[in-house]
Amino acid sequence: MASIDFSKNALSNLIAEHIAEQIITGELKPGQKLIENDYAAEYGTSRAPVREAFYLLTIEGLVERIPRKGTVVKGYTEEEIYDLLEIRILLESLAMKRIMKHGIDSSVMEEMEQILHEMHHVREVKRYTELNYSFHMCLIEMSKSNIIRSMYSRLAPPLLRIQSLSFANEGNIEKSLTEHIMIVDLLQKGNLSEAANVLARHNHDVIVSIKKRLKKI
Repeated sequence: MASIDFSKNALSNLIAEHIAEQIITGELKPGQKLIENDYAAEYGTSRAPVREAFYLLTIEGLVERIPRKGTVVKGYTEEEIYDLLEIRILLESLAMKRIMKHGIDSSVMEEMEQILHEMHHVREVKRYTELNYSFHMCLIEMSKSNIIRSMYSRLAPPLLRIQSLSFANEGNIEKSLTEHIMIVDLLQKGNLSEAANVLARHNHDVIVSIKKRLKKI
């Protein structure tokens, strides 16, 4: 394959994004070994950018380095999955409290509405999962808290991977969309308390859905 004209950092990021997509969609399974030479050949590059990509994915919590085995796709125990979802709930609950204090940000609200519009037309699990994360990130942005935003952003890679399991269950995308419509409607009407309640039920149902999904695996 011909070499691609990218700087080392840009190519490392591109390779990392490619592998992350393979992990989130389930193409790469937990425990599966990643071979530097394979990705180097695919991108027509040396192993250095691939090694850097593996490092970036390690920081994001998507892969891990195991002695005498190499770099493998990170797996999560059921307890770790539930911990991640519970942390998400706590951060979003805290964000809603900050929104109640600071009020609605109209520009962020417009962004949420645009995301919701796109969600209406998507049924592909990967893309819907990405839009779902962006939607919830808008709530985090409206908190006006750099700490909440920073901590929530760190959850992005594992959350995208975990939530794709939930949306793979039949009917869950439709249910999610209905609840997102309710949340936007309540925010627009200024009914922040009820919006927080709907959000809490919505997030709790994700845990229930994940539990059902894991029992099938």
